[in-house]
Amino acid sequence: MGNVFGRKTRPSRVTEQDRAVLQLKQQRDKLKQYQKKITSQLEKERLVAKQLLKAGRRDKALLLLKKKRYQDQLLDKTENQLSNLERMVQDIEFMQIEMEVIEGLKVGNDCLRSMHEIMSIEDVERILDETQESIEYQRQIDEMLAGALTQDDEDSVLAELQAITQGEEIALPEVPTEPIPEVPEAAKAEPERREAKTKLDREMQAA
Repeated sequence: MGNVFGRKTRPSRVTEQDRAVLQLKQQRDKLKQYQKKITSQLEKERLVAKQLLKAGRRDKALLLLKKKRYQDQLLDKTENQLSNLERMVQDIEFMQIEMEVIEGLKVGNDCLRSMHEIMSIEDVERILDETQESIEYQRQIDEMLAGALTQDDEDSVLAELQAITQGEEIALPEVPTEPIPEVPEAAKAEPERREAKTKLDREMQAA
């Protein structure tokens, strides 16, 4: 029937290395379970052998102890296999980390290569030269502003300033030199007479 809902199946993110690590860990867990089982059996058989010796059944106890010895050897082999599995899991996981680091370095190198293609060595040298020229020009300006001009330079600057400002003085109005004429006494008293007459007229109208 295909995909009923029309959705695309997303690609699995599980890699072959992940599957290998998972299988190794599963084998490790099975070995640990087997190791636990053998250890429990060895403890029981040791107790049974002790009981057989007390009962005077020495041959049975000896046979059981031989079986126990064989299982001890199997237990040692299991321990070695567990160590090998653990080491292999660690090697694969570390290799995955190394691959990620290498991939990151590859991406970084590609990025640097693209940047180098955009800006060549000649462009960098040209920019550095222009920057040095700008720095030198600014240094010369700073020295001039800091008073590094000679006396001849100072005189030339003052002469140029005087030439620019010449003829731009503001013309002020002339101040009169003749004295201001005095006001006659009759003219001073005229406002007082008019005020008195206006007051008299108002009183007569009120009466």
